[in-house]
Amino acid sequence: MPEWFKKLRLVDINNKEVEMLQSYFIKQQYSTATCNRYISILKASMTKAYEWELISEKKLKSIRKVKPLKGENKRLRYLNSEEIQRLLDVCDKHLYPIVFIALHTGMRKGEILNLKWDMIDLKNDLILLDKTKNCERREIPINKALKQVLLQLHSQRRLDTDYVFVNPDTGKNYTYIKRSFATACRKAGIKDFHFHDLRHTYASQLVMNGVDLKTVQELLGHKSLTMTLRYAHLSQAHKREAVKVLEKLHYYNFTTFYYSEG
Repeated sequence: MPEWFKKLRLVDINNKEVEMLQSYFIKQQYSTATCNRYISILKASMTKAYEWELISEKKLKSIRKVKPLKGENKRLRYLNSEEIQRLLDVCDKHLYPIVFIALHTGMRKGEILNLKWDMIDLKNDLILLDKTKNCERREIPINKALKQVLLQLHSQRRLDTDYVFVNPDTGKNYTYIKRSFATACRKAGIKDFHFHDLRHTYASQLVMNGVDLKTVQELLGHKSLTMTLRYAHLSQAHKREAVKVLEKLHYYNFTTFYYSEG
């Protein structure tokens, strides 16, 4: 957030200042989605200020007139079970557990690479995140498959650092895995796929296997259900595929089906 904006009082913020803030984000090369998210948060804050009678209705309407930037990417890319296995099979030794954790927790890349052992509670099977994107504490359950991977990593951990994923050449935590991840995707024959899409894969697989959206929201750490609703259609599509099983059952003998009036 620019310093000039931080110094503004509530009563000084109008649509002009909000549009200037949009321009600042664009110059900083923020993505369209990120720009729109920040402006959306600002509008929500100003709505709350109006409810608390800190600003006038006229000012709130003025700010709400600021339109979101066009061209926001609505992309939702995820892997099916067969693609997941192909990707894991070709991951380098250092990359495999990073990808595995992403697939089993939905954690963001930065959260995984900055993961420390004191954030992992293997006794209670929880990963505890204090510094998240939404600035809220998040508890992520550890399933049996992930626990085996974490136990293996713990048995091989370096004692000179608390980071889980450490570059053996530098002794510091990994900060860049883009090249190795791209290589793994190429070897697996997976195109148009980014590391963040592992988070989409995690959520999509949960929804397609019957987990409700509210639970998925909590696991992902979304502040509102709106962001989680992008996965809603997967539940319906999966159900439609499921009922097709009935077409194969033998008790459907349409050749002996008759309709008689009266």
